[in-house]
Amino acid sequence: MLSTDQYLTPKEIVAELDKYIIGQDSAKRNVAIALRNRWRRMNVKTEIQGEIVPNNILMIGATGVGKTEIARRLAKIADAPFVKVEASKFTEVGYVGRDVESMVRDLVEQAVALVKTHKKEAVKERAEEAVENIILDALIPPVKKSTSAMSTVESNGDAVTDDEDLNERTRERFREKIKNRELEDRKIDISVSQNSSPGVGMIGGGQMDESSMMNIQEMIGNMMPKKSKKRKVTIADARKLLMEEESSRLIDMDEVKDEAIAKAENTGIIFIDEIDKIAVGASKKGGPDVSREGVQRDLLPIVEGSAVNTKYGVINTDHVLFVAAGAFHFAKPSDLIPELQGRFPIRVELESLTKADFVRILSEPKNALTKQYIALIGAEDVNVSFSDEAVEEIASIAFDINAEIENIGARRLHTVMSRLLNDILFDIPDVIGANAQIVVDKTMVQEKLSGMVENRDLSQYIL
Repeated sequence: MLSTDQYLTPKEIVAELDKYIIGQDSAKRNVAIALRNRWRRMNVKTEIQGEIVPNNILMIGATGVGKTEIARRLAKIADAPFVKVEASKFTEVGYVGRDVESMVRDLVEQAVALVKTHKKEAVKERAEEAVENIILDALIPPVKKSTSAMSTVESNGDAVTDDEDLNERTRERFREKIKNRELEDRKIDISVSQNSSPGVGMIGGGQMDESSMMNIQEMIGNMMPKKSKKRKVTIADARKLLMEEESSRLIDMDEVKDEAIAKAENTGIIFIDEIDKIAVGASKKGGPDVSREGVQRDLLPIVEGSAVNTKYGVINTDHVLFVAAGAFHFAKPSDLIPELQGRFPIRVELESLTKADFVRILSEPKNALTKQYIALIGAEDVNVSFSDEAVEEIASIAFDINAEIENIGARRLHTVMSRLLNDILFDIPDVIGANAQIVVDKTMVQEKLSGMVENRDLSQYIL
C-alpha cells in the first residue's frame, strides 16, 4: 500500500498539470480528484474498500485542446502504467481488428516495464560492481593460485612477493581506471546471452491472439538452453550490455510480475481516444452502426470490470481508471449505448483554445515550443530568443489559420513554428556558425509567414 507522501493532494496535482497544460481547469480538477481517490480507496480500512470503484471520465473537446496530454501527464505524476488506444481500431470479434483485451495486456506490459525500472535502480550499485568485475577479468584475468616457488618482482618501486600479488596489484590499478572511465575506448571480449527462443508462426489458421502467441514463445524459450555469444566491443558498450544482463539477473521476475499486476490493477490508466467514432450517431460519416455498437459492447465488460488473461497472470480491471475522449462533432455522448455511458459518470467539456491561450502555450509550460527550439538550436552553440511581440504574432497567425482552414488546436503551433524556423535550422551550422545570436522578432515572423493564411495547401507541414 502506498504511503501518503507518495500521492499528491488534488491541489498539488493540478499545480503539476499547470506546468505543462494551459487552461482546462475543470478537466484538471476532475482528474486530480480521480487520482487522489485511488490513494483514498487503498487506505480504506474496512472491507468496503473492494466495492469502491473509480469514477471514469469522459472528456469532450476538439482535437488539440489537451485531452491526451492531461491523461498522459496524470500517469507520469502518479508513476502509473498508462496506455492510449483509439476506439476506432477495435471491432467486434470475428471482424478484422484488434481484440479489445489487448489494451489491458498492453497496460500490464507497461506496468512490468515500470516495476523492472524501479527494481533495476534498487540493484544498480550491485550490478555496477558485478560489471566492473567482468570487465576487469576480461582486461586482466586473475592468476590461478599456484604452489610454485615464490618470486620477487619489482613493480613501480614496490616489492611484490609473487605472481599472484603482482597480478592483484595490477588488477587494483585497472579497477580504478575502470571506475574513473579512463579506458572506455579499449576493446575487450565479453560473453553476452543470446535469445534461443525460436520464432513461432501462426497456428490454427491465424486464430490465435497475440497474447497466446507470446505465451507459447516464452514457454518454448524457457525450455531451451540459454546460449551465449562472444563479442568484441569497447568497454563503454560492454558496460551497457552487461548492466542490462546483471540487473536482470539480480531482480526476481516472479516478484516483478506480481507487483506489476497489482500496479496495473490499482493504478493503471487506460485512455480511450476517439470514442465518438464508435457512437451510433457517427455513422453519418459512413460505416455500419452494427459494427460500432459491437465495439461498444466489446469494450463494456472491460470498463465494467473483468478478469483478463495476460502472459504475466490474470488482471482484474475493476479498479483500472478509464479516461475516454472524443470531439463528438458528428455524434453526441448520448449516442453511446446506455450501459457504456453509465460507466463514464464524470463528463468534462474542454474549452476551445483562444489566441491568449496560444500565447501562454508558446511561453509558459516547461515544454513550451519556444523553449524546445531554444534548446534544439542551442545544441549547435547558437543562441536564439523570441521577443514578446513575435510570440503574440505567432499565436495570432496560428489562431487565424485554425479559424480559416480547420481547427486542430495547439497542434497548429507546430505547423507555424516549423515554417518559421525551417530556414534557420537548415542553415546551421554551414551558414550560421557557432556563437551566433538570433532574435526572432515580429518583423521576422511576418516576413517568414506572410501569406500562410491565404495558402490553404499546408499538407506538407500538418502533423
